[in-house]
Amino acid sequence: MEHFDAFKRVNPNKGDLLISEPYLSDPNFERSVILLCEHDVNGSIGFVLNRLSELSLAEVIEDAPDDEIPLFIGGPVQQDTLHFVHCSPHLMEEGREIAKGIYWGGDFEKLMELMSAGLVTADEVRFFIGYSGWGAGQLSEELDTNSWIVNKKTAPQYIFEYSHEELWRQVLKDMGGKFRAFSNFPADPRLN
Repeated sequence: MEHFDAFKRVNPNKGDLLISEPYLSDPNFERSVILLCEHDVNGSIGFVLNRLSELSLAEVIEDAPDDEIPLFIGGPVQQDTLHFVHCSPHLMEEGREIAKGIYWGGDFEKLMELMSAGLVTADEVRFFIGYSGWGAGQLSEELDTNSWIVNKKTAPQYIFEYSHEELWRQVLKDMGGKFRAFSNFPADPRLN
């Protein structure tokens, strides 16, 4: 499948969103939106925001505050690890700010206590098993082949409010212009 030459190369930073191009063939990243949490000369780390797992937090963590908290598949790397992203002011000291009002990680035990006490809600946190990772220069190579679209306008609603089923399409629509058109491409190009 030929990639779109219409993409203008934009270099990403931590806190940006990576949106897979409409016909990316890698099943791990097909129609995915990734929150980039780390990006430097050594490599990149992020979490797929729109891949819901079949598990809940309570199925992998004993004493989880709620049986219904979903787990997302952050990516294909180390799926035996648990990560979280949040927008809670109660956890700012422990978490690393990756975009305005969006934090990565922190004191997990404190998070569980705050959630049990109702001071942090499930709407303020997203949990991931595994992550998406790129070695030094690898993401740049993928950007050169137009595998990813970079969105520099990360907003908390993309992570905590929008439906995971519609996130890919919604981010592209919000970007406007040619990206709005991409959001309407069928998943199977033969249906176009």
